[in-house]
Amino acid sequence: MKKSIFIAILSSVVLSAGCEGFLEEAPKLTQSSELTMSTYQGLNKAIAGAYSPLVSSNWYGAYFVLDAEMRSGNARKSPFDSGRMYVPYEHSYNENTTAGLWGTAYFVISSVNNVIDNIEGKVGGTVTQKMVDNLKAEALFLRALAHFDLVRLYARSYAFDSSKPGVPIILHTDPTGAEQPARETVKAVYDQVIVDLLEAESLIDPTYARTGVADAKAVVTLPAIQALLSRAYLYSQQWQKAADYATLVINNPKFSMWTKEQLPDVWSVESHLTGEVIFDVYGKPTNAYDAYWEGPTQMTSPKGYADCGASLDLVNLYEDGDVRGELFQTDAKAPGSFWTTKYSGKGATPADVNNVIVLRLSEMYLNRAEAIINGASVSGVTALSDLNVITLKRGAAEYTSVGADNVYNERRKELAFEGHYWFDASRTKRGITRTDYDGPAAKKDIPANSYMFALPISKRELDVNASLVQNEGYTN
Repeated sequence: MKKSIFIAILSSVVLSAGCEGFLEEAPKLTQSSELTMSTYQGLNKAIAGAYSPLVSSNWYGAYFVLDAEMRSGNARKSPFDSGRMYVPYEHSYNENTTAGLWGTAYFVISSVNNVIDNIEGKVGGTVTQKMVDNLKAEALFLRALAHFDLVRLYARSYAFDSSKPGVPIILHTDPTGAEQPARETVKAVYDQVIVDLLEAESLIDPTYARTGVADAKAVVTLPAIQALLSRAYLYSQQWQKAADYATLVINNPKFSMWTKEQLPDVWSVESHLTGEVIFDVYGKPTNAYDAYWEGPTQMTSPKGYADCGASLDLVNLYEDGDVRGELFQTDAKAPGSFWTTKYSGKGATPADVNNVIVLRLSEMYLNRAEAIINGASVSGVTALSDLNVITLKRGAAEYTSVGADNVYNERRKELAFEGHYWFDASRTKRGITRTDYDGPAAKKDIPANSYMFALPISKRELDVNASLVQNEGYTN
C-alpha cells in the first residue's frame, strides 16, 4: 500500500507559488535556501504553499464542486451558457474529457509527503516538538483530503462495492519516477484516509491555528480534522464513529448554526470568525491557482458566464418561508431561470472571487442524523431532533418523524451547490432523476448502479502509468 509517485512538475521543494493573498507574508515564489526540506522553516513554508492548489479550477475553486452539481440535477445549463459545462451536464465524459482533479490532488499529496518524509530531526533551538507535530498534522489532513476527494470522484462508492478499484495510495514521493503505482481498493483508500486523520488528530494541539493567514478557517485545525473524520466514517458506513465525530464538532462552542436572518449574507464575507464554517478554501485573485474568470462567482452569476444555473428540480423543493429558497436569483433577461447566490462574490466587482466552504456545522447535524437512522446511538439525541435543529434555523416546517429519505432530502436542500448531492446519490444507492433537463435523453437519469458514478481516468495518466486500469464504461 505504501506507494511512491513522481510528479514531473514537482521540484525537491513543495508548492511555494500561488500563496500570495493566502498568507499575509507570502513565501518566496522560487526555490531558495529558505524553502528546502532541511529546516523547519522551509517545511513550514512548504505546508503554507500546499493549501493553494485547493482553490484551483480543478478542485474547490470551481469544477470539483460545480460539475458535481451539474451531474446531480441540482444545476442545469442556463440561457447564457458559454458551453463550459456541457460535459458534466450531459455526462459526455471520456478519457480525453474528464475531471482534472487527478493531477492537482496528487501534486498536493506529493508535496505534503515531502514534508512528512523530512520532518524528523527538526526539533531544536526555538523549534519545539509541538510545532513539528502541528505541522505534520496539517500535512496528514491535506493528504487525507486529497485521497478522499480522488476516491469519491474516480471510483464507485464504498456502499456499492468497497473491493472495486479506488485510486493509488501515495505515501512517499519518488524523485526518480520509476514506480508506477496501481489502484488500491476503495476500502484501502478509505482506511488510509482515516489512518491519516486519526494520526493528525492525535498530533495537533487543540488550540493550534496557523498564524499569518487571512482566513483562519482556511487552515487545518482540530475541529476540521474531526469533521472530515465524521464525513469519511459516514461514507464508509461506520455509523457510530460518524455520529461520535459529528458530536465532537457539534459540542464545540466555537461553532454555531446560522440563523434565518444571517443565512442570506454569510456567503460573501472575507472570513468567517463565527458561525458554521469549520474549514473553507480561501479565494483571492492574487493566488496564482485561483480560477477567477471560471470560478464559482463567474459560473453561477448572470453577470458572469452563468453556465451553472439552478434547476427547477431543486428550487421547487423549498417551501414558503424557508430562507434557503431565497438563496437563488433571477435575471430580467432570462425569466424563469435561477442561479445560486452562495457564490455572490466578496469583492467590489459584481462577480469577484469567493471562499468555498468545505466543512460546516449543519453537515455535522445531517451526518449524525443519518448515522442514528442507521443504528448509531448518541445520548439525548435523535435523528428527529437533529433535523429540526436545521429546520428551526431556516424557517422550514419542523419534522414530526424522520426516516432515511427525509435526511437525504434535507441534505439536498441544506447543502445545495456545495458539491454534496452527487456523492450522496451514489453512496446511498439512490441514483439521479432529473426533470428540468434538456440534454441527451440517454443521460437524463442515472440509475444507482450506473458506471457513470465513477469518472474516467485521463488518457495521459493511463499512458504514463501502465499499472492503471480504466473505469468500466469508458474503454473503447
